[in-house]
Amino acid sequence: MGSSHARRPVPASGRRRLRPLFRARLLATAAGVALLGGTVAITPAAAATTPPGPGPVTAGPGPVGGPHPPQGPPVGPHPPQGPVACTQIPKNLPKLRDWPKVNSRFRKDPADEKRIDELLKKMTLEEKVGQMTQPEISAITPEEVKQYHIGSVLNGGGSWPNRNKHASPQEWLALADAYWEASKSTRLKIPIIWGTDAVHGHNNVFGATLFPHNIGLGAAQDPCLVRKIAQATALQVRVTGLDWTFAPTVAVPRDDRWGRTYEGYSEDPRITRAYATEAVLGLQGTGNRRIDKAGVIATAKHFIGDGGTDKGVDQGVNMSSEAEMINIHGQGYYGAIAAGAQTVMASFNSWTNEELGITEGKIHGSEKVLTRILKQKIGFDGFVVSDWNGIGQVPGCTNASCPQAIKAGIDMVMVPNDWKAFITNTVAQVRSGEIPMSRIDDAVRRILRVKLRAGLFEAPKPSARYAAGKVDLLKARELAREAVRRSQVLLKNNKGVLPLSPRSKVLVVGKSAHSMQNQTGGWSLTWQGTGNTNEDFPVGQTILDGLREALGPQNVTFNETADNVDVRAYDAVIAVIGETPYAEGVGDLSRRTLEAARLYPGDLAVLDKVSGKGTPVITVYVTGRPLYVNKELNRSDAFVVAWLPGTEGGGVADLLVRGRNSGPGYTGKLPYSWPKGPCQTPLNVGDKGYDPLFPVGYGLRYGQPSKIGKLDEPTSELPCGATDGGGTATEPLEIFNRTDVDPYRGYIGSAENWSGTEIGPDLTASHSEISVEPSDVNVQQDALRATWNGTGPAQIYMQDPAGGSDLRGYLNANGALVFDTIVHQPPAARTVISVHCVWPCGAEVVATNLFQNLPVGEKATVKIPIACFASLGLDLENVNTPFLVYTEGAFSASFANVRWVPQAANDPDARSCESLT
Repeated sequence: MGSSHARRPVPASGRRRLRPLFRARLLATAAGVALLGGTVAITPAAAATTPPGPGPVTAGPGPVGGPHPPQGPPVGPHPPQGPVACTQIPKNLPKLRDWPKVNSRFRKDPADEKRIDELLKKMTLEEKVGQMTQPEISAITPEEVKQYHIGSVLNGGGSWPNRNKHASPQEWLALADAYWEASKSTRLKIPIIWGTDAVHGHNNVFGATLFPHNIGLGAAQDPCLVRKIAQATALQVRVTGLDWTFAPTVAVPRDDRWGRTYEGYSEDPRITRAYATEAVLGLQGTGNRRIDKAGVIATAKHFIGDGGTDKGVDQGVNMSSEAEMINIHGQGYYGAIAAGAQTVMASFNSWTNEELGITEGKIHGSEKVLTRILKQKIGFDGFVVSDWNGIGQVPGCTNASCPQAIKAGIDMVMVPNDWKAFITNTVAQVRSGEIPMSRIDDAVRRILRVKLRAGLFEAPKPSARYAAGKVDLLKARELAREAVRRSQVLLKNNKGVLPLSPRSKVLVVGKSAHSMQNQTGGWSLTWQGTGNTNEDFPVGQTILDGLREALGPQNVTFNETADNVDVRAYDAVIAVIGETPYAEGVGDLSRRTLEAARLYPGDLAVLDKVSGKGTPVITVYVTGRPLYVNKELNRSDAFVVAWLPGTEGGGVADLLVRGRNSGPGYTGKLPYSWPKGPCQTPLNVGDKGYDPLFPVGYGLRYGQPSKIGKLDEPTSELPCGATDGGGTATEPLEIFNRTDVDPYRGYIGSAENWSGTEIGPDLTASHSEISVEPSDVNVQQDALRATWNGTGPAQIYMQDPAGGSDLRGYLNANGALVFDTIVHQPPAARTVISVHCVWPCGAEVVATNLFQNLPVGEKATVKIPIACFASLGLDLENVNTPFLVYTEGAFSASFANVRWVPQAANDPDARSCESLT
């Protein structure tokens, strides 16, 4: 979320005016935001301009620089829009010595504040806490909204009305109306708001155009384009009657191993600050008293430092100095809040660096971060919303009880499933004095203020509002296609291979050429973006479709694996390869290397089949982050980074083939540094010894010669930072043997409760998606029989609730994960076996074929080398979940005698890592 989503993790367990900081008065400074004596205010600025080449981004104390004039002619056909001109990407950002005061476009309205005072006097404690509570739509009915005075609901990623993935706008509207009518039938008639993760278009809704993910927009370096896309997204959300999106993400990713890298616009905070301003203006409109009738409430997320965690671990520890937080990770918030962002989402990460005296821990529990910095110093007067069960990660808290988070400054609490217990506990904590009533009143005041600014008290029911039900507004195909064209980056173009003649005859290969799932990525209909087919995206084009349109279907041959084909019969080969979908946590590489050839070995195999045959090879790389692709570059005559382009793959073809849509050709510039080695991360402009393969700002145009020749192809057999230590194991590690073996406990997890439900001593547990009961494999009731009914993804796993252990000795002993199993019903969908090093750290192997090929009803022993997990980045020094089986469809199997066994990887029946992909 901003993470509202259906999760699949294994768990780990009043304003004040600042004294002016500077004497200098700065006008029209960085990112279209004026800094006046330590105060930031949005100002009209020139149309977006292309920034000059990359320069160091330094943090820390120091004087603030002078004003920045426009840096060149406007980029693209985007004139200033509306009363506020588009923001500049500045040449430099001033160095701030403290958190700046930010003047929002929105000014407090005395009439609103008086109305809020009157409501607060009338509200009971239960009504106030209800306003602060946000359940998930699958866990609350309209009747319960009325009964508990609920202030907000959300739909998680992969959650839809009636659990229908193809729910129509009318179904969304019907549910929105039902919730609204329930809220308006309460004593005080305070309207409810519904939040969703519309992060690259209204991506949860069937039939909506999906735009390129933020990383691609960062490559366009065009803030005006960002505003246009945000405006279109707001209209899409309005079609379904929703009020609020958990966007934009204004993280500044610093380690590309982070699975949310593609959600960040750039590693360069200059771009992030300018884009944050435009995204909010696009979503909410340019008014300064009310959100526009065509707008929705925006959210700046996740405050603060989610993009700067150690090793890029999602929800991990940010060790930045305060100066780095101010000058790098804070920049997007200055732009967003100046533009009027009405909500800010707290971040899952911690902020801790004991050497620097920073011990804030989990941001959700930090009063310094959420109140003293965000609300008092910066001056944010909207409300702070927590992330999905984020309060449960604060020490001493649970998902249903966390007075520390509320006292720290959380105003609205996202409690997807445990909301009834949360209300009961919070009311009791206020009555006992543990939570001051003044903090509750402040939180509710902020929530009511935002609802008034959104015009919701006077608005009719959702289905009667502006744009509601206008299905055509879900489509923004021309805008999306333009965004795809402007976001691509050309890294290599030997002998001017591109653009191709429109009369060319081409062979198209690669897994992503005809895959809407791969080109849309995570947060696309489903949370992880997995489990989708082309039919799930009825509006749009795959890249292959776009090539057929540009060249004529008779000139395009598609052979995904490049088997049994004569490459010499074609004018060119177009290989569309790259990453497959993932979202937060699951997408983390942890200590895995950035080497694409190890992450996706099938891609290199395809390139090997087509390269060196005398026909030029053009590689289109679909990816959510920079990866080490020296091998792929060497096998390509031209190399295009398409990022995650969304539903309009035709925009990719527009630049590959010369034609009416080619325009000036490739104009995109890298928003992230590109590595030249498998473990060259973190890698950011301004780093000491900065030496990327391609720097931020790199990108060729048609006719520009490539600047690279034959590249070295170093590889890393061990994960980044791994050493061959930990001794050598000699005894098996038992995990489950007829019952749990200490310290491990068995759990199931699903959308009903991803935090995990412990399997009882009777070996039973049940969710709506998965059930477990005792069964026989070797002896009577020695096994757990898990049955997935196919209604949703779910998992069974064994975990040490106390934390992780150093299990490197099993890798050194050439050990294997071993278990006995009987397959009762083979898996119908993607199935994985994974090992976790305290979520979200982990590694998984694909086991779909493994289980499908085992004889049904017969016992089998499975042996998976620990090296398979280690090569995928498992941190063996900190393993807390040594066995997990997850599937996305129907499946039934029994599991017995689960253990890690030294030397078992040497056994003839041990699986090869190559077979588990």
